Amino acid sequence: MEPPRRFCDSLWNFIRFLPYFTGLLILGFIKGIILFPFICLIMTIGISGIILGLWPIHFSYTCYCILRTKQFGPVLKVLLCLCTAVISILWPPVGIASSVLGGAAYGFLAPMFATFQAVGERKRDKVYHCICDGTWGTVEGSFTVIRDFMDVCYHSYFSIMDDLLSEGKYYEIRLLYLPLALAIGVLGAMVDLPVISIIAFCKSPCMLFKGWHRLFHDCIGREGPFLETICVPFAGLAILLWPLAVVGAVLGSMVSSIFLGAYAAVIVYQECSIWFGLCYITASLSIYDEYSNDVLDMAEGSCFPRPRYTKKAPSQTNSRSTSFSRPSSFKKPPSRTTSLPAPMIELKPLELADSLFEECQRHGEIMVSKGIITLKDIEDAKNKIGSGKVITIGLPAYCIFQALLHSVKSNSTGILLNDNTEITTSNRPKDTFFDWFLNPLLIIKDQIKADNLSEAEEEYLGRLVLLRSDPARLKNTNIGPPPESELRRAELDALARRLQGITKSITRYPTFRRRFDESMEIILQELVKKNGENSKSRGSRPQTVPRSKSMFARILSQESFNSRKDNSGSDQEAQTVVQRDVEIG
Repeated sequence: MEPPRRFCDSLWNFIRFLPYFTGLLILGFIKGIILFPFICLIMTIGISGIILGLWPIHFSYTCYCILRTKQFGPVLKVLLCLCTAVISILWPPVGIASSVLGGAAYGFLAPMFATFQAVGERKRDKVYHCICDGTWGTVEGSFTVIRDFMDVCYHSYFSIMDDLLSEGKYYEIRLLYLPLALAIGVLGAMVDLPVISIIAFCKSPCMLFKGWHRLFHDCIGREGPFLETICVPFAGLAILLWPLAVVGAVLGSMVSSIFLGAYAAVIVYQECSIWFGLCYITASLSIYDEYSNDVLDMAEGSCFPRPRYTKKAPSQTNSRSTSFSRPSSFKKPPSRTTSLPAPMIELKPLELADSLFEECQRHGEIMVSKGIITLKDIEDAKNKIGSGKVITIGLPAYCIFQALLHSVKSNSTGILLNDNTEITTSNRPKDTFFDWFLNPLLIIKDQIKADNLSEAEEEYLGRLVLLRSDPARLKNTNIGPPPESELRRAELDALARRLQGITKSITRYPTFRRRFDESMEIILQELVKKNGENSKSRGSRPQTVPRSKSMFARILSQESFNSRKDNSGSDQEAQTVVQRDVEIG
């Protein structure tokens, strides 16, 4: 439905919706006031317990890994150990204070947002959902946050430390350039802070009036944030609070200018030149000036010079003084009536994550049926044994490889998922996470396409990606005939190594471990089904385990029952021994 164009209609809709919005705001506020003490208490106790419980391990094991690694030189090791000691002292109070503030904010805002979302969603009994949504869901969300925080502090931490102990590029501090770098860094901060503050203060009136002009224009034409009725009160509040946003932008520019100028120390150290550091200080003023002109839609260019501050030859786009300038096609905002040949759907991060875990579940069930994934793999993954990486790293890497292979065979410009959803650089989620991993995966896809793999090589590379993290398993498993050419084998091994490296980095991010464990429960059910069929073929009745036991315990009890029965020949004796083992486990 086309929104009203006349100002009177827009004003009348705003006035008519205002009591409705006020009622929802009051209801959400009451729910937030009631829930936030409990949510704050839950998150504070949970996160604080994790921080204090793992603090001795984090401090001691970090220092151990820094001292044992061969990637750092002696001077860098001493400096990192001192920094680790300072960070370890500050980590408990800062972490606990952050958990209190984060718990209070989440407990108060989550019920309020859930109240407004209940109105916007297609639900029949909206009154019931306005009252109930955001209550128990917020409590479950607080435990989810604690679980994800635990995964980061435990699984992700040890994964990073394992990489630190492995072989890698050697780093050492050049002591000669440290005093010079620090001096130039302080000089850059002293120069950039007042100059950038003056630039931001002079451009603040332009930001104030241009922002008001845009907001009022959207309000009259019902565009932008005023397009949806539920967003009208928030957008109206943005008009009133826009001066505070301008003040915040000026203060943010002042704070960021310190770090922007201090980066001159990094330039001096990297380039081993004081002159390049001084050139960067001047160029940083030009960079900020051009970027602010781009954001405020002002005239392109800068009144500050932009000298070259690196030894590396600048690219064609960076050699111009208008490198931050916007293209001519974006000087004017596109019209809403412009028709596109095909609608571009912007993908959501959670949709892509769901697709990855569904693929892990699907391929995991297939490998369980073929006997490639066994109970020992899942047991090792739960106990964090080296061979457990076949499940935690090898299986997701194998799913990513299959997606890349499917994209190559379909001549896709991006990455084609199993449901024919295509991820490209234009419709990808705008999160930094996807900037880090999408381009490397596209490069690997192009390499796979250029290699023109045969079916035997595809099968070999797939099993190599799956089992590469377990060398013993890879050696004893028939993964197909390797290519005859040593160069070809080295190329496939490099592809497998890069895919596993990218997947290992992905597994360190929050929510991955929790979501992956949920997918593994489905695979465990497939193992239970398979073991149940095996027990029926042997003529034994299935072992009954209490519902409170985990799926993992049920599988162990089933296999233990079968082995005990084979050894003893008595069902009653085997069941008694297995029940005792399950209670102990």
